[in-house]
Amino acid sequence: MKHNITLTKNGKTVKGTVQLTGSKSECNRALIIEALSGGKVKVENISDAADAVTLAEVLSLESKVLSQKPNDSGLQTQDLRLINIGPAGTAMRFLTAFLTLQNEEVILTGSERMKQRPIGILVEALRELGAQIEYVENEGFPPIKLKGSLAQQSNKVSIKGNISSQYITALLLIAARLPLGLELHIEGDLTSRPYVEMTLAMLQSAGIQHAWNDNVIAIQNQEFAPTSIYIEPDWSAASYWYAIAALADEAELFLPGLTQYSLQGDSVITEIMANFGITSQFKDGGVYLQKEAKPLARKIFDLKECPDLAQTIIVVCAALGHEATFTGLETLKIKETDRIKALQNELAKIGVKLIEKGQVYKLDCSEKQIPEHVFINTYDDHRMAMAFAPLALLIPQVEVEDADVVEKSYPAFWTDLEKVGFIPPAP
Repeated sequence: MKHNITLTKNGKTVKGTVQLTGSKSECNRALIIEALSGGKVKVENISDAADAVTLAEVLSLESKVLSQKPNDSGLQTQDLRLINIGPAGTAMRFLTAFLTLQNEEVILTGSERMKQRPIGILVEALRELGAQIEYVENEGFPPIKLKGSLAQQSNKVSIKGNISSQYITALLLIAARLPLGLELHIEGDLTSRPYVEMTLAMLQSAGIQHAWNDNVIAIQNQEFAPTSIYIEPDWSAASYWYAIAALADEAELFLPGLTQYSLQGDSVITEIMANFGITSQFKDGGVYLQKEAKPLARKIFDLKECPDLAQTIIVVCAALGHEATFTGLETLKIKETDRIKALQNELAKIGVKLIEKGQVYKLDCSEKQIPEHVFINTYDDHRMAMAFAPLALLIPQVEVEDADVVEKSYPAFWTDLEKVGFIPPAP
C-alpha cells in the first residue's frame, strides 16, 4: 500500500556524512557482463537499488534455468517462461538483448508504464542481427516474446543516437558474444554519450576491446578476461545532496567513495552545481561539499549528456527563482513518466512555469511563491520524489506522495534525510 511522507527542516543548515548505494548504471552493466562472461567476471559492491536487485534476480534465475536444460538448440513450446521486470527500464533494454543469446524462449514484460515505453528501435536492430522477437500486445512496446540462440545474419546495424543510450549499450554489451561481432553505426547526435563511454570502459576492464571511429563502434567476437568490477557509489544519488546544499544557507556534507574521475556521466553535477556556489573537494576517499555565497548568473544548461539530472537542476533553479534555460531534454518524455509534464504540474504548485518552445525549455519564476505546505505527486517516478524533497529547506511542510518509489534507485533516501534533520522523529 502506498504511503506519503512529510518533510520538515528546522533551520537551513545541513551537515553530515552520507554513504550512498552503488551506482545503478554501473551495476546493471556489470551484472550483464558477469552473466555473459560465464563466471570469469565478478561484481563487488552491488547496488541495493530495486532496478539492480531485479536484474540480479532475473540473471540468477536465468543461470539456474539454463543449467538444468539439455544443451541443445531445440526450443520447445513448454520452455516458454514469463519474466516480469516491473518498472525497471534498464533491465528491460539490457535483457531484451541478453535474452536473444540464451537457449530458451521467454516473454519479457513489465509494469503498465513499462508497456508504454518504446522498445521498437532496439528490437529492430536485434532483428537485423538475426534475433527472433515478436510483440505480444502492441507493436513497438513490451511485452515481447524472444526466441534465443540468435543465428547471426549480419554484424552491421544502425541505430538512432538521440533516443536512448540504453539501446546502444544493450547492443554493445552482447557484441563480444556475437559470432560475427558487431559494427554499430550511430545515426545523428548521440544523447547521453557518457553512458556509452561508461559501457565501453567497463567492457574494456573485463578484457573486451573496441574501436570507435566517428559514428561507428566496432567490437569483435572475443573472450572476457577474469576480473573483478567494483561498483562506485551513485553520482545520480549524490545529485540530490548537491541540490540540498544549493538550497541551504550553510552546507557541509561528505559523500564517501565518490571519485573525481568517475565513469558515471552524472558526476558532471560537480561542475553544474558550482554555478550555485557548491564546491567539491575530493579527499579522504570521498567528496566534501560546501556552500559558498555566489551570485547566480543567467545560465543555459545543456543536459543532453546527463538527462537524469534534469529534474534536480530544474527544481533547484525554480526554488531559487533563477530563470534558467534548458536544452537536451528530449528523452525525458519517455522515462518512468513524461517528466516534462510532471515537472510542469508540480512546479505550478509554487507558481513557477516550465515553458516549452521546440526543444528549448525556460523557467518563468515571476509568480513564484513559497506556500506553508505543498503536496508533490510523484507519478511512479523515483526522481520526482527526490528532486522535490530539497524544497523542505524553503517550504515548512513538503508532503511527498508514494514514498516507496525511491526504492528504484536509492532505497535509503528517506533514512539519510532523517539523519540530517529533514524528517521529524516518530513520537
